[in-house]
Amino acid sequence: MKQLLLTARLDIVESLRARWFQVYTLVFGGIVALLFVFGLTESRVLGFIGLSRLLVTYIQLTMAILPIFVLITTVRSVAGDREAGVFEYLLALPISLGAWFWGKILGRYAVIFAPVFLAMLGATLWGYFDGIEIPWGMFAYYTALLAVMALCFLGIGMLLSAVARTTDVAQGAAFLVWLALLLFLDLILLGVMIQGRIDPELAVAIALANPLQVFRTAALAMFDPQLIVLGPAAYVILDLFGAAGFRIFALVYPAALGIGAALLGYHLFRKGDLL
Repeated sequence: MKQLLLTARLDIVESLRARWFQVYTLVFGGIVALLFVFGLTESRVLGFIGLSRLLVTYIQLTMAILPIFVLITTVRSVAGDREAGVFEYLLALPISLGAWFWGKILGRYAVIFAPVFLAMLGATLWGYFDGIEIPWGMFAYYTALLAVMALCFLGIGMLLSAVARTTDVAQGAAFLVWLALLLFLDLILLGVMIQGRIDPELAVAIALANPLQVFRTAALAMFDPQLIVLGPAAYVILDLFGAAGFRIFALVYPAALGIGAALLGYHLFRKGDLL
């Protein structure tokens, strides 16, 4: 445990000095600032006003930005250290491979989740002191959604990093994974399924295998419980899960996917050639 915590601390310190972390923090802090500047807390959309509207917009923007940031920066962890010759020193130090691998994940998770959560928390505190009504239920669920989103793509990133032999290959694979998930959101997938004339239940099941689609649908469900914007697909989702059941599924499935990817990545890392 001590080795794991020391590795996590080292990764946090290195990340705080990295330029990508400064840009990452500036992006999410800037998003919240711009949302306040453009007066989203004073607008009304679908009956949602005040901070509710800001949180809805923030979570939608985060789903577009967070995955690619997490994937691109995380895949450099194992592949980058392999190229830099870190493993040659690692084998000579009294630290286990498991402590190093999971310590990297723990430290990177803290660095990834902190800016997005603090930006949302800052918006909430600003609204509280400004006399705006705080939707605590929405805030808590969106916090959990951001936590599992970071965990999901962090696990995928560590798996890609463990498989790739070079940093360039790892970054290319990360971009392709993000692009594939983005392309197969509901609109494009729906067109493919209609042309193939498959059952609606199967089409929805395939769509929900995409964690980005799960996050997007869960965010929509907070202000549109009947999922009207999804059209006929909403009937299949609600019949299968129910409104509350789908919100639980949106937290459990991505977390399980991220942890499973990290476990597979650790297995490949431990069994593979470190040098």
